[in-house]
Amino acid sequence: MAPKKSLVVVESPAKARTINRYLGKGFVVKASMGHVRDLPKRELGVDVEKGFKPSYVLIKDRKDVIAQLKKAAANADAVYLATDPDREGEAIGWHVAEVLKNGKKFYRVSFQEITRNAVTHAFKHPQKLDHHKIEAQQARRILDRLVGYKISPLLWRKVRRGLSAGRVQSVALRMIVEREREIEAFKVEEYWTIHAALEAKPGETFEAQAHRFRGEKLKIANEAQARDAAAAIRRETIRVEEVKSRERRTVPSPPFITSTLQQEAAKRLRLPVRRTMSVAQRLYEGVELPDEGGVGLITYMRTDSPRVSEGALQGVRSFIEERYGKQYVSRAPRRYKARRAAQEGHEAIRPTDVRRTPQSLKAHLKADDYRLYRLVWERFVASQMAAARYDATKASISAGDYLLRAEGSVLRFDGFMKVHPPVKEKDDFVLPPLERGQTLALKDITPKQHFTQPPPRYTEATLVKALEANGIGRPSTYAAIITTIQGRDYVGREEGKFKPTELGCLVTDKLLGQFTDLMDVGYTARMEEELDKIEDGDLDWVELLEGFYKKFSRDLAKAEKGMTKAVEETDEVCETCGAKMLIRFGRFGKFLSCSAYPECKNTKELPGAEGEDEAPASEETPTCQNCGKAMKLRSGRYGKFYACTGYPECKTTVPLAGAGRPAAPPKELDEACPKCGKKLVERMGRFGGFVSCSGYPKCKYIKPKTVGVPCPEEGCGGELAERTSKRGPFYSCTNYPKCRFIVNYRPVPEVCPKCSAPFLLTKETKKEGKVKFCGEKKCKYKKKLK
Repeated sequence: MAPKKSLVVVESPAKARTINRYLGKGFVVKASMGHVRDLPKRELGVDVEKGFKPSYVLIKDRKDVIAQLKKAAANADAVYLATDPDREGEAIGWHVAEVLKNGKKFYRVSFQEITRNAVTHAFKHPQKLDHHKIEAQQARRILDRLVGYKISPLLWRKVRRGLSAGRVQSVALRMIVEREREIEAFKVEEYWTIHAALEAKPGETFEAQAHRFRGEKLKIANEAQARDAAAAIRRETIRVEEVKSRERRTVPSPPFITSTLQQEAAKRLRLPVRRTMSVAQRLYEGVELPDEGGVGLITYMRTDSPRVSEGALQGVRSFIEERYGKQYVSRAPRRYKARRAAQEGHEAIRPTDVRRTPQSLKAHLKADDYRLYRLVWERFVASQMAAARYDATKASISAGDYLLRAEGSVLRFDGFMKVHPPVKEKDDFVLPPLERGQTLALKDITPKQHFTQPPPRYTEATLVKALEANGIGRPSTYAAIITTIQGRDYVGREEGKFKPTELGCLVTDKLLGQFTDLMDVGYTARMEEELDKIEDGDLDWVELLEGFYKKFSRDLAKAEKGMTKAVEETDEVCETCGAKMLIRFGRFGKFLSCSAYPECKNTKELPGAEGEDEAPASEETPTCQNCGKAMKLRSGRYGKFYACTGYPECKTTVPLAGAGRPAAPPKELDEACPKCGKKLVERMGRFGGFVSCSGYPKCKYIKPKTVGVPCPEEGCGGELAERTSKRGPFYSCTNYPKCRFIVNYRPVPEVCPKCSAPFLLTKETKKEGKVKFCGEKKCKYKKKLK
């Protein structure tokens, strides 16, 4: 009989593959695919009367996974729980142990990085599950369930069906709504500045700005004042009053923690928070490298501590000296301190091996993997490099009652900026040699008009920064918060910035009116601190829940009586029964509904809802091409469209072509459908025109828009065709789903002159204009097009 192997349980297959390489023949590694148990979906699942006891159930989607784990555990002498080193990972490990328990020995192993040394050390020193961490995660889960399960039905009754509320997400939404109202209430004010072109010696011209008037800060409100000030300066003798020169140092930022990684990836790489965390997870769990297999490239990506281990600290300092020279290493090791609530057991996000440079891995990583790894690597290396040094000069210049200021700065030593330059590098601006008492010539003076700006809307980066600054959520929750408030249609985006929808504002106002504690930023932050205390063993989890629920249940009872329905009365009368029509909130915005509902179910479009234009009054109402009945303008998830009034018997719809007009009817083509033989027609859809079968919906054939490029996959025989999604056009094989080849840029049937690739790609950007380039990773062929 073969000796039994120990079972190792991790969350994901990628992590399982990487760890399996380091453990040898005595172990079998399986993935739980995340949580295996949770609270039930269709009931509260928490016994409030019996100490908030949760009723966990097995997750249906994990049925096969659980069966595999049980089978593997039956043939194992011990089970090692190697889930992620945070609360969620601890809870997953505990749930797995509860599902598998049957006289087995369970050990907890955790590591900040998936490398041979870290994994080997963890298995040599196994621990027990940390029940304080488990209780902290359980308390958070129950808090979120109580809020969501109790408040969501209230919103269904008072606002509209399908809404939901979250303990942390609602506070984040409030921040976005309040910022929008600050913007709406902001009063723009005009102001002017005065800029003078001065000459110290012939050919030595520099600019100075008027700064003070009679010792007070200069404030110029309008053009008349600006011209008067410029004229006054023009009449005066301009003289240097003071010149100060000093060395200015800029020190590097600490290595990344979760929030700063999310912010920098959004600013520098334009990666959404959720995408950043997905890529970071992949880099942590392991990437396949030639001759090495799966290798974890970065340390654990959910952390709020910038601490770095001593081994990694000495390793990076040695690397900097070897690669860049001794002058680039900081004089003393920089040891960064975390904020008070941070988990000091964790490390910062850093490369597992600093000698794996981004360039050495570029050929083996996906584009986003490479960009994020490079960002992590550069930030970590820069954190132990010398400060950048500037020669900074500041000159104060008098002109009668006015004081002007000029500043110059020259980079003398780039230091850490050699590896990790700032997003916007300042150009050197050198002031000419100036001496106190020196008279300067005025070459030109220009008044410039400006207007005060309202506070900016939140971007993903600035929202994460604000959430962290206010203590809302934790590193592992920021991505979920942002995803949730967008998914519920509480916020939209304008130019990459969050703008609350009318629904989001309404829900915020309703909740603020009844749940002052729940919607309070300070209260939510204190709740996070108390969850940290549970993790540290300083607070009982049931005590926290009892204190919360006592106040929450009182607020809930008041809200049941006090929260009014989100309806507005109108003077319009129902055409069906004569009752008044009300403005209600629906899935696609506001609409008119009979006040006698449910006896009368008459509804109407709200004229001009959401700023949309109705069909021009001069036009006749279009008729349905299938049944001849009148068509009516309606709203859907993709905007306005015409629908047959004979619905549900006739389900004909017509998209809009602009200005409220219906799109042209399908145009019949002299071509037969290859599937059913009926004529093909040219139609207009929400992503533009396309050709399909006239027998739709019985025949759903859509003719692909081929671009004249054969599919490069060997033996495929298909062609590349243009397709469209909500993100824009892409190009894939006509033999999909058998062939899944895809490219994001338009292919052109030209062989690459450099590497002989079978086709080239084209794209157009603001920076480069229209270019033609090769899609092969190792080929850098690119040509600018006219």
